[in-house]
Amino acid sequence: MGFREFIGNETVVRRLRETVAAGRVPQAMILAGARGSGKYTLALMFARLVNCLEPAESDGLPDYCGRCRNCERIGESEDLNARMAEAVAAREDLRETDKRETRILVQTHPDVMVIPPDPPQMLIKVGQVRQVIHNAYYRPPSEGRRAVFIFTSSALMKEAANSLLKVMEEPPAHCTLMLLSENPAELLPTIRSRAVLHRLHAAPTETLEVLLAERRRDLKPAQRTLVAHLAEGAVGRALGFDLEAWTASRSDALVVLRTALRQPDDSALFRMTESYRAGADGQAKTQGLLRALHSLVEDLLLAHAGAGNLMRNRDLTTELEAMAHGIDMEWLERAGREMHAVDAGMRRNLLRSLSLDAMAAGMTKA
Repeated sequence: MGFREFIGNETVVRRLRETVAAGRVPQAMILAGARGSGKYTLALMFARLVNCLEPAESDGLPDYCGRCRNCERIGESEDLNARMAEAVAAREDLRETDKRETRILVQTHPDVMVIPPDPPQMLIKVGQVRQVIHNAYYRPPSEGRRAVFIFTSSALMKEAANSLLKVMEEPPAHCTLMLLSENPAELLPTIRSRAVLHRLHAAPTETLEVLLAERRRDLKPAQRTLVAHLAEGAVGRALGFDLEAWTASRSDALVVLRTALRQPDDSALFRMTESYRAGADGQAKTQGLLRALHSLVEDLLLAHAGAGNLMRNRDLTTELEAMAHGIDMEWLERAGREMHAVDAGMRRNLLRSLSLDAMAAGMTKA
């Protein structure tokens, strides 16, 4: 148990451990990397390291034991989806007046708080940041040495970002803020300037294939190759890749593309989008479709540029290359805008089926 379990990005891991060894733990950090690159896993490892009751040593640097009371309780936050589901269910049981004022937070250890985007808008909200500020200033560590606050997304509301900036300007000495982001440019420049930035880089596709052969025996060789390319160098995404769910989302995304580029009949599109309903399930389904559609459009761009060898959806090479012959850069730019519009609309609770229909209409080749 310890940092040896973290695969890849040895330089970033070593730097984090060196800050603890030197007693110079930063009060604000940004862990940047693709979805599934290990940002959240590494953040929890760091939280265990600074609060371990029986610290160990490996490779000449401090490590956490993984067995003490603090390590075990912090580790209970590893399954973030399960902890969030529990928090959302607890909020649903409250009275309507209390429900509106209650924000989603995950805290399995009193000194480590995880702040995920608050559903259904999936944004970090002012109420969450206010709770962080209260704990940071008025609740010093009670069972560990350092309070750690982990923001799992950089999707902060404007007011929340301004509130967070206040605590970053005068942070308490005993706490560390960790912001996890796929794109640090989403954060205010004033926030970025007050935090140490660590970037998690992609693992080679060959490394992922070897890892999948060892740990995902359920996948056939062709499936392992496909997953290794679709994971985009993210170890966590590769190991947890749900190929069946991805295939279903990609089938719907192909309906959008075929309707926009080939089929004058919209009936198949309407039958598909009608299944995208309101609620958390519909939101997750829409996010899956958008990710698959982004992947397919990126492959169309690569095929259009004559770089088909870099395409990730290897099993669809023939069809995507045929589609790429009928598009131009103007269409690719328009497709990007339409997908962004649906993604932004989800945070405003727009009717998903109509949003997807409008996206396909906007992507239709003139």
